[in-house]
Amino acid sequence: MGLVIDSLRLKHKKLNDERLPGNFLKSLTARVLAINLLALAILAGGFLYLDKYQTELLTIKADALTREGNLIGRTLINESSTISENLDNVDISKAKSILLKLAIPSERRVQLFLANGKLGVDSYTLPDSALESSSLPPPSEVSLFKRISFEMYKWVVELIPPHRSGSLAAAPENPTVATLPILEKALTGKYGSGVFESADGDRIVMVALPLQSVRRVQGALLISGQTNDVDRSVRDVRSALVLAFLVALLITILLSLYLASTITRPVRRLAKAADKVSAGLGNKDTIPDFANRRDEIGMLSKSLSKMTSSLWSRMDTIENFVADVAHEIKNPLTSLRSAVETAKRINDNSKRQELLNIIEKDVKRLDRLLSEIADASRIDTELSRLKPEPLNLKVMLQTLIGLHQYSPEVIGQKKIKLDCASSKVFYIMAVTDRMGQVFQNLIDNALSFSPSNGKICIKLSLENNWIIVTVSDSGPGIPTDALKDIFRRFYTDRPHDKNFGSHSGLGLAISKQIINGHGGEISCENICDESGQITGARFIVRLRSSVVKN
Repeated sequence: MGLVIDSLRLKHKKLNDERLPGNFLKSLTARVLAINLLALAILAGGFLYLDKYQTELLTIKADALTREGNLIGRTLINESSTISENLDNVDISKAKSILLKLAIPSERRVQLFLANGKLGVDSYTLPDSALESSSLPPPSEVSLFKRISFEMYKWVVELIPPHRSGSLAAAPENPTVATLPILEKALTGKYGSGVFESADGDRIVMVALPLQSVRRVQGALLISGQTNDVDRSVRDVRSALVLAFLVALLITILLSLYLASTITRPVRRLAKAADKVSAGLGNKDTIPDFANRRDEIGMLSKSLSKMTSSLWSRMDTIENFVADVAHEIKNPLTSLRSAVETAKRINDNSKRQELLNIIEKDVKRLDRLLSEIADASRIDTELSRLKPEPLNLKVMLQTLIGLHQYSPEVIGQKKIKLDCASSKVFYIMAVTDRMGQVFQNLIDNALSFSPSNGKICIKLSLENNWIIVTVSDSGPGIPTDALKDIFRRFYTDRPHDKNFGSHSGLGLAISKQIINGHGGEISCENICDESGQITGARFIVRLRSSVVKN
């Protein structure tokens, strides 16, 4: 008993060891998460790119600087009386005064270049006294989290190709015609603009536009503007998208985990239950029931439950079969032992010969019994391995009847008749040898029970998609209480004077096994006359029709 318990404990421990959590990255949950998160990450990356949105903002910025430049240019032309045909004669001090009056914002830089390309006025060099000043509120303390978030944001933005450092042309600190092509373009009467990168990595929008009178270009205005407002707008949009992404990420993770749990948890339970069954620790009710799910998991649960039930049924069948075989073999062995022991003690040669005859019969009985047992044990394997072929039942039955017509048991004593529609041919898909064995058994059984001058009628008919074969005899029939046991292995109900021991009781059991293996049915009933008297027995075989030809 202790060895059995220790063995079960070892099996249980082995199952637990086999089901210990493995590498999470190889699990189904990780794969579901990876697929969902990858799609979300690609979508988020596309949103965070925002290149078109940023380009539109920079274009709007350049247009605004162009309008501002046109306004400043017209003001310089209209307000400065010294501007006539050549800006070389401009009163620089008056031009500075005009720019001071316009109150150029600090994030703007306005530079006036003369027609010869020399710098005339730079708003960055105007006296501070002309600027409006006011005290700024004390700087608010920026939390460490915000600083880290901002630095991470800058680092991520730097990874986006259009915004990497060095991807834009460098903005000259002191622009000249030689260092700034758009300025040279403006001095020829054409507008020019571009986005440049300052020394500290910030973007600058520069717009160069000609300053001209009716007749010719008088000079050029170069307006530079920082893109802090553009960066702020893009950053706000990105922040909103990141927040939405984080919310979507959380929802995706939760839904993915929920989805994975609805798959992996039942599958894990089914796997553990299957392992228990294979280790001999479970029973036919061990498999969890997920049939109410109505999905693939439910189908798997049904299939495993059905497989387990079939397995246990097969084990019970094998156990009962072994018990029946042991019991059936024990009877002739007991008879043999008794005959041998008796033969040792008697000296009468005639009686000793009788005992030897008994021994010979028992040996033949054992040989026949073992042969039929071996045949019965091979049926299921053979039916699953061999490929069914079209079989004409009518031709097969005619052949079997023809063989029996000339047997000594039939000639002049019994009649066998086949009743079927002559215009039809009945086909089934079957293993020919095994199906012939079934009807051979049924005909032999009918002949053995029919009296002299008895009749055996074999009827072949078609009912919907089923072929019905009935084998009727005119014998004593089947005891009512034996109808349910007639197909049980080793069951026999023959009189002792009718070749007792020559029938193993496996014929009908083997026939039922073969018919069931072909997806058919076999049953039996008694034939009664009008008064209710039993006049014979009838065996009914139902097989699915394959082809019916007229």
